Amino acid sequence: MTDKTKKTAAEAENIKNGLLIIVSGPSGVGKGTVLKELRNADPNIVPSISATTRKPRKGETDGVNYFFKTESEFDLMIERGEFMEWAVFSGNRYGTPRAYVSDNLNSGRDVLLEIDVQGALKLMNDGAEGIYIFIAPESLDVLRERLRGRGTEDEAEIERRVKAAEWELTQKDKYDYVVINRVVSDAAAEIENIIRKSKKQEK
Repeated sequence: MTDKTKKTAAEAENIKNGLLIIVSGPSGVGKGTVLKELRNADPNIVPSISATTRKPRKGETDGVNYFFKTESEFDLMIERGEFMEWAVFSGNRYGTPRAYVSDNLNSGRDVLLEIDVQGALKLMNDGAEGIYIFIAPESLDVLRERLRGRGTEDEAEIERRVKAAEWELTQKDKYDYVVINRVVSDAAAEIENIIRKSKKQEK
């Protein structure tokens, strides 16, 4: 082994693995806004990129927004065990590629995985190591008003999402932390503190 190779190996050993941050919460709770503020505050956090069978929308780039896959490619990834989890939404399949997550973690970057409750529960049951954070609304009434304020769903769809949120909230105590999104900046700061605390405990 040359001196250069020895140095590279030593540097690799000194790289601390990153932290997997799994975040869930009801539709309309403001997850995207909170997590965007979190990523702006900590550039070491990279979002997990999902694979999907959905066709790219205008402006979307393969490997940036999603890894776009054909149905047969997605089937092959399932057969090879290449997903940490996968699910079907609106007739399209979405999955979390194991290699993308592990490569970033092994490089010392923290990976932010925004996922639905069922996917998070599967990861918990599979023993996936990381911190599990649930972002909750102040109340279902507040959530309902937020959904109305978006102006993107009719009343029937809003009530369907609130009903789904009722079940999701029954699962929140299975997470390591519950963060109530009253003010976006406060929620982002709270998650940042949770990450800092988790890293300190690992040392």
